Amino acid sequence: MPSSLSRNHDRGPVRPTPQASALLRPEAMTRITGGFWAERRRVNARASIPQGPALLESAGNLHNLALAAGTTTGEYRGDLPFLDSDVTKWLEAAAWQLGDPAEADAEGLPDRIEELTALLAAAQEDSGYLNSWFQVIRPKERFEDLRWGHELYCAGHLIQAAVALHRTTGARGLLDIAVRFADHIDDTFGPGRPLDGICGHAEIETALVELYRETGERRYLDLAGYFVDRHGHGLLNVGERHASAPGPAYCQDRVPVREARNVEGHAVRQLYLLAGATDVATETGEPELREAVVRLWDAMTATKTHLTGGLGARHEWEDFGDPYELPTDRTYCETCAAVASVQWSWRMALMTGRARYSDLVERTLYNGFLAGVSLDGERWLYVNPLQVRDGYTDEGTDQTSRRTRWFRCACCPPNVMRLLASLPAYCASTDGSGLQIHQYVTGSLSAQVGGEDIGVDLVTGYPVDGRIELTLTCTSGTPWTLSVRLPHWSRTCSVTVDGEPVAPDIEGGWARLRRSWSPGQRIVLELDVEARLTRADPRVDAVRGSVAIERGPLVYCLEQTDHPGGGLDDVTLDATRPLRSTVRPDLLGGVVTVEGAGPRGPPAARSWWPYSSHGTPDPAAPELNLTAVPYYAWANREDGAMRVWIPLR
Repeated sequence: MPSSLSRNHDRGPVRPTPQASALLRPEAMTRITGGFWAERRRVNARASIPQGPALLESAGNLHNLALAAGTTTGEYRGDLPFLDSDVTKWLEAAAWQLGDPAEADAEGLPDRIEELTALLAAAQEDSGYLNSWFQVIRPKERFEDLRWGHELYCAGHLIQAAVALHRTTGARGLLDIAVRFADHIDDTFGPGRPLDGICGHAEIETALVELYRETGERRYLDLAGYFVDRHGHGLLNVGERHASAPGPAYCQDRVPVREARNVEGHAVRQLYLLAGATDVATETGEPELREAVVRLWDAMTATKTHLTGGLGARHEWEDFGDPYELPTDRTYCETCAAVASVQWSWRMALMTGRARYSDLVERTLYNGFLAGVSLDGERWLYVNPLQVRDGYTDEGTDQTSRRTRWFRCACCPPNVMRLLASLPAYCASTDGSGLQIHQYVTGSLSAQVGGEDIGVDLVTGYPVDGRIELTLTCTSGTPWTLSVRLPHWSRTCSVTVDGEPVAPDIEGGWARLRRSWSPGQRIVLELDVEARLTRADPRVDAVRGSVAIERGPLVYCLEQTDHPGGGLDDVTLDATRPLRSTVRPDLLGGVVTVEGAGPRGPPAARSWWPYSSHGTPDPAAPELNLTAVPYYAWANREDGAMRVWIPLR
């Protein structure tokens, strides 16, 4: 490994300063060594991340940067102004992967990082500006098309990659590039600067806060606050290029963040903006901004979030849609929106200390996010519908409901890579009184509480079973509080210490145990992961009269391949019949299937017209045994119909 990339302490993608108003600190160091997430991260490390540079080369991203650097000739490849961000998201993923001792050197990763860092350095101009699209295609139009140009968005991903690499290796090369660009942006935007504007795609805000946290330069935090504040003032309505373009809500430029009552517009843009607003609120402690992000998260989860944690109801402009507009077959649920949701909710959990935010992180990770990548780590979904109909037509676009090797707009694959690579940072936190376990994994964690070292080993078969065993490996006699999250879906739970039942303090989704601990003590949390039927709020018209199958944190779906002899559009479920769970180590890498039953067949009175005022289900319709698989694993065998929500008999 090159000396410039020797590994340092991995501190994760979110690092509030000591003076920040966060109630929790992501100070716990987690290693995932076995179980469900270890396998998914192994695939990410050995398949997804190593293939990145070759795919970026074949798609033209690296060629374009070489054009900007003047080291090659030819035409710019691609028609999108944000292709550089795919490169820097991959760099961020690779950087976090270097924090995993078991996988850090796989496939010459440090060498590829150095090569791409050198390419970015060569492409960067003396002013600090760096964007291959504008440098090559529109050199005289820099920062003139803020709505569509994505210059600040690309800068944000560059900054996040640089911070990641600095935190995991101590290397300054990429950080120096990012700082130069950030300084150029600071010289260009804000009060007393040449431009008063925002980026049409939020991302720079959260990146600048993290750059402040990494460098200590307060002006980056101030600049992030400026960008958050200027959203909602109509700055992006001038010089519109497209007659059919969406209104200001699309870019969160209709209403200021502090006045907004619900999320709106392009889902990923909104979520990245709110992650940045939460970062600013955490560092400044401003009550009004804190209240706004809490209010918007509450509104989003109550009215605009799918069962899978997916976000974005409409294909048109990748929009959130209206409250309770949660279609199944036409929903968008972009994989990037799931990534952004996890990032925002984790920041909310740290700021407020509330377990509900980590509940949504869990739901999204296991379902809306993980479905975006195939089990072999080589094929992707841009959108994640909750139903694919029997007669589905694949139009061959990025937004297909079929897994794809790469995309014209390849924002999602490297986004998945970077979240999986940084996943250990989302599992635990500390505060002045103890340790909090947010996500259940097999591995180990270490932390300091009150100046005392704490070590914990975790063993679990989660999500197959609900038993989580924690063994203390290091602790002093000083009392501290162990807090374990109680998922909202678990109908029962129990806790034992050294085999003896205990009654923890239950507070806001946490089970808390405070005592003087000793090395070797064992705490066991038992959660109820039995299969269950879930109904939606009746205002969700698209699934009224239907149920979904869940088991533990997993949402389930039916796939055509498991139900030969007909389609899935006419399948129903008999809710009076019990659900049965079966462990299938031979299926989809090892899953638990859930079986139910119900008749298949159209109403008896149906004719050529698909509507009827008197049709009833045919009592003679054949009974069908239904087999549901985890939603994250769908579309890994063969193309065909799929559905999450099943009409009741």
